[in-house]
Amino acid sequence: MTSARPAPLTRREIVGYGLGDMGFNFYWTNISTFLLIFYTDVFGITAAAAASMLFVVKIFNAFTDPMIGALADRTRTRWGKFRPYLLVLPLPLAVVGVAAYSTPDFGPTGKLAWAGVTYLLLMTLYTGANLPYSALSGVLSGDARERNAINASRFVCGFAGGTLVTAASPRLVAWLGGSDPALGWPLTMAFWGLAAALIFAFTFTSTTERVQPPPAQPSSVRQDLADLRNNRPWILLFFLALIIMGGITLRMTSAAYYFKYVVNRPELLGSFVPAYLLAAAAGTAFTPLLTRFIDKRRLMIGLMLASTVLSTAFLFVPSDQILLMYVLQVALGLALGPKSPLSFAMLADTADYNEWRHGRRATGLTFAASSFAQKLGTAMAVAVIGALFSALGYVPNATQSAQSQSGIVWLMSVIPAAFTLLAAVIMVFYSLDNPTMARIQADLAARKSSTSTS
Repeated sequence: MTSARPAPLTRREIVGYGLGDMGFNFYWTNISTFLLIFYTDVFGITAAAAASMLFVVKIFNAFTDPMIGALADRTRTRWGKFRPYLLVLPLPLAVVGVAAYSTPDFGPTGKLAWAGVTYLLLMTLYTGANLPYSALSGVLSGDARERNAINASRFVCGFAGGTLVTAASPRLVAWLGGSDPALGWPLTMAFWGLAAALIFAFTFTSTTERVQPPPAQPSSVRQDLADLRNNRPWILLFFLALIIMGGITLRMTSAAYYFKYVVNRPELLGSFVPAYLLAAAAGTAFTPLLTRFIDKRRLMIGLMLASTVLSTAFLFVPSDQILLMYVLQVALGLALGPKSPLSFAMLADTADYNEWRHGRRATGLTFAASSFAQKLGTAMAVAVIGALFSALGYVPNATQSAQSQSGIVWLMSVIPAAFTLLAAVIMVFYSLDNPTMARIQADLAARKSSTSTS
């Protein structure tokens, strides 16, 4: 007797899984958009010190990702491998999120130590919940179209969460803290932390882990890492994640400085970043339709080339041409929106490829190593910003020199354009196209059917 095909995903599961990324963006968007300027303009740390601290912490934290992924792969509960982390970690994450945006009255060294410790704890707990959540998308379904739908739902909700945070956080800070942002920020993070915890609980209750590893799979972390080193498609996705996240972080983090010191209209940030995120959500929503007609690899190459052109164009926008800035921002959102569901669907494909080639599956470690790359990319971007600001003489809360203003514009345009161009080149060498994946998944299904009848 052959094993029954797993039941298809329900709409509740697709939506429930997607909403989880909204909760994670309550943290991620605050961190990527506001944390550096919080450190420099509220907490009182210099740009160079803050950037160096963020770089060191991100490098250290990146190395915890494989350990968390390996731990998740070896977790055994009646709720599955990955879902339990969505229940255990949200409340500690909320507490540390408040601490990270608090401003104790320390000296310069004490402030930097406080920022470093709380940021490290924040990112470790965030990763501890987010990595199992990401790996969950690889075990909810083995069907390629369902995976595209899962990841499209995830990133539509994620971009919606990012839009909400970018628009609401400055208002919440002003509302909860009055004229004192040092009071408003921890209260704002308490609000987002509670909201995220409620969302994660819903994601936990609405999803089911269907795809299981082979029964006789060895449980060696060393072997899992060796498999990844020999998984060429995954290696390419590793560098893709590093490059894309570096470029996105450059623009997201620089936007606050751009509108404060170049455009001289800091209030526009509350609509500029959401304009990108809403457009990205629209691009994400169309991803399942696009992948019906265009191979994931070719689509990714085209999107990265389009992003390169659009980002470069930003260099030539005068500081008073607000409408043109928004037009390019929306176009970039539409171009970059599908990259997230595409890359996560591809990661699930590389886990299938590893099982097909080696008879072993390490979904958690596969996604963890990609998160490692994303953190390295973010750290690289922060290091670039800190080095450039230091070299050009950035002074917080003061009129910037012409050199400093030019550096901020380059961080919004040419530098991230170079990142997306490199990403397009990397994808030229990616081999898991649609026909290849169809063959791999058919072989895996045949193996499992043969095992169940033996």
